[in-house]
Parts: sequence; C-alpha cells; structure tokens
Amino acid sequence: MSNQESPLTHFDATGQAHMVDVGAKQDTHRIAIAAGTIRMKPETLALIQSGSAKKGDVLGIARIAAIMGAKRTSDLVPLCHPLPITRVAVDFEVNAEASSVHCRAQVETVGKTGVEMEALTAVQVGLLTIYDMCKAADRGMVMSNVRVLEKHGGKSGDWAADI
Repeated sequence: MSNQESPLTHFDATGQAHMVDVGAKQDTHRIAIAAGTIRMKPETLALIQSGSAKKGDVLGIARIAAIMGAKRTSDLVPLCHPLPITRVAVDFEVNAEASSVHCRAQVETVGKTGVEMEALTAVQVGLLTIYDMCKAADRGMVMSNVRVLEKHGGKSGDWAADI
C-alpha cells in the first residue's frame, strides 16, 4: 500500500515514520478550535475564582501558558511542522455546578498544513497549568474531553465534531 492510500500519513510505504511533505500544498487560511475540561473540588474552584490561589491568577497564567503551548507544538510533537501562527485565542469558562473549568482555544495560520495539533496543545497546556497551580489544594483534578471541535481551510475544507 502506498503512503497516499494509507490514512496514517506519518508513515511511508515501508512503515517508517516521516514528516509529511506539504511542499506542494497551497497556502490557505486555516483555523482549528479545540476544547477540554478540568474537574476539581468545589473548594479548589472557589480558590481559582477568588484569585487567592497560592501561585496567583490561575486562569490568567493558564491563558499565557496555552498560547505558549500552541507556539511550541512542533517542539513537543515530533512530526509536527513548525508553523507561522497568526492568532491564538484562549478562553476559560467556569462551571460552578460541575465544579470545572472549560478551556477553548482557537488557533489560526496562513499556510500549507492545519493547526489542529496547535489548538489541542494549547488546551492541554492550559489545563495542565491549572492543575500545576492548584495541585497543592487538590491532586485529584481530572482533565477530560480534550478534542478538536472544528477545523477550517485546506484541501479538505471545513469539519465540525458531532457534539
């Protein structure tokens, strides 16, 4: 089976890992939106909301960490292309009833390959930063449902998750 026939594009015809050649692709405006959630004790969420967590403004620092994560994706995921990211927007939504924080990241570029990995990395690094900043109060926090919600641009066009 040739590489073009395999849905696993990061392997060549002999099964060896490689970086996908995107040289012939057209530059297009590409957008990816990803999301995820971290669940915690109500007391931990109260610390975040009050701004009185030991390490400071948890969501503000997590937002910066998420942006940095998106920018460093190719350093963390071996076969990702380094991309000229044009925009990263990260939002956090507190859900008191579920005692959780939901993270949503939108990443954009104009280039030859998509930014789904950058959006996913942004979300996960944002959630990891919340965990890091609050672990002294709650080591049992759970991160879940990290996923791509939408992607736009490129040859395959638009895609949205069935939510």
